[in-house]
Amino acid sequence: MLFHILCLDKPDSAAIRSANRAAHLAYLERSADTIFAAGPLLSDDGSAMIGSVLIVEQPDRAALDAFCAADPYAQAGLFASVTIRPWRRVFPKAV
Repeated sequence: MLFHILCLDKPDSAAIRSANRAAHLAYLERSADTIFAAGPLLSDDGSAMIGSVLIVEQPDRAALDAFCAADPYAQAGLFASVTIRPWRRVFPKAV
């Protein structure tokens, strides 16, 4: 099942994001076979990262929760909020 994950950073947490970015990207690389899309949310002027969006495939919510909990950003306490919803691809049509 695909899940949409929306993470919003805590205010004034750029240092936490920066300090954990390499570990976060390495974690995503190790999980690449489960990731449909991933990337940072940007400030309105595009100059700062303020959160993360991921669409990942996991067999169930328990596996997804384990995936999210193991993310170095989550372990570092970067996020003010995390919203997770099941997601279905409609467009572009799957090949």
